[in-house]
Amino acid sequence: MEVLALTLALIILLGLLASRFFSRIGFPGLFGLLLLGILIGPSGLNLISESFLNLSEDIRVIALIIILLRAGLGLHREAIRKVGSHALKMSFIPCVIEGVAIIFISQQLLGLSFLEAGMLGFILAASSPAIIVTQMLSFISQKKGTARGIPTLILAGSSADDVVSITLFSVFLGAYTGANIDLTYQILGIPLSLILGAAGGFIIGIGLLKLFHYWKINATEKIFLILAAAILLKALGDLLKGTVPVAGLLGVMIIGFVLVDREPNLGYKLSQKFARIWLLAEIVLFVLVGAQVDLSLSFQAGWVGLIIIMGGLLARSCGVYLSLLGSKLNLKEKVFCMVSYTPKATVQAAIGPLPLAAGVISGELILAISVLAILITAPLGAAAIKFTGERFLSSD
Repeated sequence: MEVLALTLALIILLGLLASRFFSRIGFPGLFGLLLLGILIGPSGLNLISESFLNLSEDIRVIALIIILLRAGLGLHREAIRKVGSHALKMSFIPCVIEGVAIIFISQQLLGLSFLEAGMLGFILAASSPAIIVTQMLSFISQKKGTARGIPTLILAGSSADDVVSITLFSVFLGAYTGANIDLTYQILGIPLSLILGAAGGFIIGIGLLKLFHYWKINATEKIFLILAAAILLKALGDLLKGTVPVAGLLGVMIIGFVLVDREPNLGYKLSQKFARIWLLAEIVLFVLVGAQVDLSLSFQAGWVGLIIIMGGLLARSCGVYLSLLGSKLNLKEKVFCMVSYTPKATVQAAIGPLPLAAGVISGELILAISVLAILITAPLGAAAIKFTGERFLSSD
């Protein structure tokens, strides 16, 4: 217990210093947190205890749930109406185009089989909800780009992006390992997963509002109930995996949206409370994401890995541009949307090791390129979002 407490204290203390330092020199605070995680993690100074690292997945999930609740509380019905169709296109077009591009490039440069290339393609095709949501909420609070609903567009689109990429990755991994995969069910399961996740979030959100109406409790107690309900929804999605697809994390965001949409005053108060909780959760989340990065593996990927990642990002940017055709966004705003879709971290850290664990021949190479993608796109993507957002988005 003492070791866990000391590790947490170390992460909080150094995290606050790193975040404040990088903010002072013009970079996002999370840039410093990611680099700190790499520095004090297993591939660096190894200052994070093994017992704490063993809990890192659960801790990261809870932190991700907190930021997604904040994202939901930051959404507004009118903004969603403005960006509805384009957000839908942003939820799958960039991801699919990037995945297909990486399949082609990795087959040519690395000689991977189609199934191996497919696994790599859709590991890399997922965006990082933690980084994207954090940055978009910052712009919403600054009222930058909100008149055209740009932060909402990114929030809504990226929330479903991961569901698509993880599902398609599972199809390729299952086909490689000889699992009995029903391709039609898997593909149809994507929209079903989104619908069931959203429905679950809506039902829980309405249920919580009714509970708050009949049971007079203070705002802090409401926060605990909301957080517990969101964790249970995510756990239900994990429990039903393989039988009924449920996008639990999307449902978590919908809980926040329902609360602020039905009770704006309550939603505002809850948002302020979650913002305070996020101060701690952000530090722990991004330091642990950084700690997942194995520098020795990233160097193994080499220049070929870098070319594959850059080729995928270029294809992804083309997908974002195609998704925004017909929108009222100007060129600078479209460039901002492209940049906002580049960071990769949480999903790659979670599913990057799975091919190696499943005995895929090129599993170590796939993991190395996944780690390199985190190392490059997470800090640089976060910095690029901040830079372009401050310059390309209008203040409303």
